[in-house]
Amino acid sequence: MTATTWSADAGSGQYAEVNGINLYYETHGTGRPMILLHGGLGSGEMFGPVLPVLAGHHQVIAVDLQGHGRTADIDRPLDVRLMADDVAALIDHLGLDRPAVVGYSLGGGVALQVAIRHPQKVGRLVSASAHIRRDAIYSEMLQQQGQVSAAAAEFMKETPMYELYQRVAPRPEDFPRLLDKIGEAMAKDFDFTDEVRGLQVPTLIVAADADMAPPSHFVEVFNLLDGGLRDGGWMGESRPKGGHALAILPGLTHYDVFLSPLFAAVTLAFLDQDR
Repeated sequence: MTATTWSADAGSGQYAEVNGINLYYETHGTGRPMILLHGGLGSGEMFGPVLPVLAGHHQVIAVDLQGHGRTADIDRPLDVRLMADDVAALIDHLGLDRPAVVGYSLGGGVALQVAIRHPQKVGRLVSASAHIRRDAIYSEMLQQQGQVSAAAAEFMKETPMYELYQRVAPRPEDFPRLLDKIGEAMAKDFDFTDEVRGLQVPTLIVAADADMAPPSHFVEVFNLLDGGLRDGGWMGESRPKGGHALAILPGLTHYDVFLSPLFAAVTLAFLDQDR
């Protein structure tokens, strides 16, 4: 991955004062609205290669989450539930009528929480590469996550995450602080099994076939949504009752799935299947 891989043509960028944070978002394309949420240490720009495809079908509103990209940090933890409330407040601020919410990794976790906490504000949900239990990810990844702190800032200077942050952040010197807060967030145990089981929004679970958690975890999430429990029927009459779906994308990893044309293709197919 190179920094240029992450860059996108600039959309119409604006700030919204919502929920105590000055949230940056960019608008690309026209059509039915889609909120697009990036991964940790990234920004909306990281979807650069697939943004034109998504924006060819939808009005894409790419949000920079708390402390990321062009959205400055505020004095609170990095918590997917709090960031979900930010996104819900942005939906209200923009007067959107049940937009789709699409997220990857950290953004996938935030997207899930938007649908869990504010189901009446979301039309459809796509959550990519977002595990719902901390212990679902591989043990060696937990060890790596335990090393994420301000002390790692010097070692990240050749990464696209650092380059992007230095280029766009309101306070570029805050990068070590962001690493500290991301590290603290990843160190906390969590299990959203019960919340996911009650999801009322049609949801597509997406993962790479070599993701940060095994494919079996994402099948487990699909099982919670009434998926993968029986034959779907000749006419699809026995598919999951809530309209949920699962996509395991071949030949990809946690670190490139969001750049893949396959990610864009399954996202659009799911969002537009009933149109």
